[in-house]
Amino acid sequence: MIYLLSPLKKDGTISLPMISFEIISKKIDFSNIDTLMFTSKQAVVSTNNIDKSWTKYPSIAIGEATKNRIEELGGKILYYPKKFYGEVLANDIKERFINRKILYLRPEQISFDSKNFLKKEGIELQEQIIYRTICRKYSQEDRPHKGAIIIFTSPSTIKCFFKNFHWDSSYIAVLIGKATRKHLPTGCKYEIADKPLIDLCIKKANEILITK
Repeated sequence: MIYLLSPLKKDGTISLPMISFEIISKKIDFSNIDTLMFTSKQAVVSTNNIDKSWTKYPSIAIGEATKNRIEELGGKILYYPKKFYGEVLANDIKERFINRKILYLRPEQISFDSKNFLKKEGIELQEQIIYRTICRKYSQEDRPHKGAIIIFTSPSTIKCFFKNFHWDSSYIAVLIGKATRKHLPTGCKYEIADKPLIDLCIKKANEILITK
């Protein structure tokens, strides 16, 4: 059995969403900016729900799923780094966009503080928190069966899973990327998807099933 912890439902998996999203901004301040930065597709969706005029500004897209959602909703891609973790991303911004006035539209909790890192380099990154992630609650009856393959699509899905359930030694985790791996407790068996896309997580899970 393959359990998908994302809010999205996908064929061939059991849906066990660990997170939901709450928009916490009523408007977005676009004054004195000329570029947007998104690090998740949910940030793009939340921005579009708040103010559809965001599409007037070019965007820095972090991650392929984020890039795809920007384009689907009519936004323009200014830059899409193929590798994008922490200081690597901040260094890219420092080198390429030092003269840009960037607004980072972000969740309440982030894994890397881009604003303070860039500030040390002399770059003022504006940011606005527009949504928060909330853990969903489950009973022990909803716990994945023994031998399950569990797809974690973000650090938040890991955190919320372990708020609900204990890890079983028969489980195998499939992680959407290296940044997510850092949040998985030690001792958990895992594989990482070839690219940070949910469909490739499912592909990896099915490859594991074949070899089990």
